[in-house]
Amino acid sequence: MIQNVIKQYIAELNRLFKAGKATEHSYRPALLCLLETLVLPLQVTNEPKRIECGAPDYIVTKGEIPVGYIEAKDLGADLNHRQYKEQFERYIKSLNNLIITDYLTFKWYVNGNLHSQATIGTVTEKSIVSLPADTFSEIITEFANRLVISITTSEHLSKVMASKAKLMAKIIENSFNGSETESACTERSRSDTSIYAQMTSFREVLIPNITPKEFSDIYAQTIAYGMFAAKLNSAPEVPFNRSAAANLIPHSNPFLRRLFHYIAGFDLDERISWVVDDLADLFNHVDISAIVKEFSKAEHDPIIHFYETFLTQYDPVLRKNRGVWYTPQPIVKFIVQAIDDILKSDFSIPQGLADASIINKTQQISGKDSIVREEQRNFHKVQILEPATGTGTFITEIINLIYSRFKNKQGVWQDYANNHLYYARLYYALSKS
Repeated sequence: MIQNVIKQYIAELNRLFKAGKATEHSYRPALLCLLETLVLPLQVTNEPKRIECGAPDYIVTKGEIPVGYIEAKDLGADLNHRQYKEQFERYIKSLNNLIITDYLTFKWYVNGNLHSQATIGTVTEKSIVSLPADTFSEIITEFANRLVISITTSEHLSKVMASKAKLMAKIIENSFNGSETESACTERSRSDTSIYAQMTSFREVLIPNITPKEFSDIYAQTIAYGMFAAKLNSAPEVPFNRSAAANLIPHSNPFLRRLFHYIAGFDLDERISWVVDDLADLFNHVDISAIVKEFSKAEHDPIIHFYETFLTQYDPVLRKNRGVWYTPQPIVKFIVQAIDDILKSDFSIPQGLADASIINKTQQISGKDSIVREEQRNFHKVQILEPATGTGTFITEIINLIYSRFKNKQGVWQDYANNHLYYARLYYALSKS
């Protein structure tokens, strides 16, 4: 049966080739038909809208779960040509089950390495000559039934996460500038997706001059790391997907929850939905208990300290520029305790960092009418400023120290947290804006 299907496929390629008017896209329906027949009951999707902004030509899925990807170039194209190098490397690094083809030669990559390849035909001046296809049949069968290796270390997870996040960032960037294929991506991204609207809001609220590339990096990193945060809260036996992730993001991070409720929706832009689904499926193959155990040995909170590991793989230069360097917990404890001691000994503040006293100061306020007025304002005597919060290790340690002063005084702690712990309240206010 398989041989007959391949024979029909070659015949259809020959028909298009001999007509003399075929383009690279002309052969896509024939390959789609071949794939749909060979990988049943899996589904094969060829979505031009995705392709224009950087997705592979074909996505093979089982239900909503991505199984593999196929990228096709023109009939008889040199798959080793340098014009394809950047795109192929990006796909090979990011997609764990990938076939690259010129419709006749099929190169199968697994976890970033060339696993095997087969050629079922060759192009002559007048026609396409078929070749034995036994190896091709084996490749397609194994491709459709690929076994995924379990990820058990933070280093392995960070590499795979980073590669998929970089692919997502590139697709988002392409949706703004159409750099991959067609400039039409630009106008469409502005008019019918919320990605452009989200970048506009980001500019209005946080960074006015952020570029599409910078926004794409932040957006992709946030989704990737949010998936990790959600997986930490998931039950091992429950299948993980982007909808599940949205419900697993901790309530303590309202900004991330709002973003994930957007990406879990049906209206998520098709140009990135497939890679978000692929990223989510990755976590079905992660032994999260092994990752947590690895961080526990070093007395690290994985939700806080894995980000440095992830960003090292995503972009080490970006990590350096942003100053994302882990401060060992003993040093954090020492610095926080030293500040608390100095407040008590040198500034005569008995409660140290937990001081909740209010002072009244006169401030000069310039109104819209340019008239300067004096106003009385209340300020906390002790205020904490952490301009490079990063993963929040110092803020976390400060809150832990303050909380230790209220042991067995739950009511007092609740009052303090509601009325004096302005960091938490400010963070929540910013996340709602």
